[in-house]
Amino acid sequence: MGILTRMAAWAGYERRSDTSPLDPSWQALAPLTGYYSGLSARAAENLSTVLACTTAISTALSSVPALIYRRDGNGNRIEVASHPLSRLVKAGVNPQQTWPDFLEHLIASALLNGNGLAEIQRDGNGQLAGLVWVPWGMVTVQELSSGRLAFDVGDGRGRSRRLLEGEVLHLRDRTDDGRIGRSRLSRAAETVEGVDLANRHARQFLANGASPSGVIRFPGALTAEQRVQLRQSHDAGFAGASRAGRTLILDGGLEWQATQISPEDAELLETRKFGVIEICRVFQVPPPIVQSYENNTFTNAAQAGLWFATFCLAPWARRIEAEFARSLFPAGAPYELELDLSGFLRGDPTTRWAAHKIALETGVLDPDEVRQVEGWNPRGRTDNPGDATP
Repeated sequence: MGILTRMAAWAGYERRSDTSPLDPSWQALAPLTGYYSGLSARAAENLSTVLACTTAISTALSSVPALIYRRDGNGNRIEVASHPLSRLVKAGVNPQQTWPDFLEHLIASALLNGNGLAEIQRDGNGQLAGLVWVPWGMVTVQELSSGRLAFDVGDGRGRSRRLLEGEVLHLRDRTDDGRIGRSRLSRAAETVEGVDLANRHARQFLANGASPSGVIRFPGALTAEQRVQLRQSHDAGFAGASRAGRTLILDGGLEWQATQISPEDAELLETRKFGVIEICRVFQVPPPIVQSYENNTFTNAAQAGLWFATFCLAPWARRIEAEFARSLFPAGAPYELELDLSGFLRGDPTTRWAAHKIALETGVLDPDEVRQVEGWNPRGRTDNPGDATP
């Protein structure tokens, strides 16, 4: 079968999804993953700022309304509640995941690994039936002779199945080759490593008792054996945060002399604060969004939310919408997905209602359209008595 497989590949044919062990001949076809170095996604999330930025972006985008529209012949958009994707958004994309669960996993994977992958499930008629998120760590990507990508998904038991473009949603961050996304953590590897080293230094500082180290003075000379015994006995009794504050008893002419170095003198705390800013730059997240309030005021806190929506969430929302249009909807179909960020972009109530007033006075919107923007029923409609105007 290996020769036949290679012949099919040379002819431009692609192997479809199956559950057989991966043929070595296909593994030899231009492997594209595993060549980006840097802190792994799992290790990076030990940095609280990486975890906070990833969570802020993925949860924000997964919580906004996801709407399916169809454009008519005049270019007008009409919401299509009966579309299969609309049903998945409301009822869940698969038996294990709701739409917010699915989208959060997909976006977080793209943020941490540079790539997020989901399998598209269809019924016997070719209609969309479900979406299944695929952990990127279980995926090997290869380029086929046709130029298309194949995604070999392992099951953790030595078996693999192949998914081709058209069978998956592939959300990716900026690429170096136009095919596979590259993690921001690997692009800024030295920055992330520096923040990690500062955190390790802080942990070690606390583990050693959260107090400056010192020296034990002796008027004479110690033998090598005496030095080892002295260090071992001292560390056993006094090293570590749980032993901090114990009384040190010395004899034989030994004298303790503490070195007067504090964390502030060593700029440890300032270094860690700067590390938060550095990671926020990598993910384009304003520091107040991840609870970094050192230079924050009430004014710039409100602006931080708008900045977050405009320069961080909106580009990722556009990526998601474009990938759904490319991979999920048939070519030429008039359907499109929209992640509605209007709730983030509305601003404060005073500004929002001032804008509504201008829209009413200039005839851009009528009162019912303003009510619709605010999520209310048109005036006089009684489908929901609580929303109707008396």
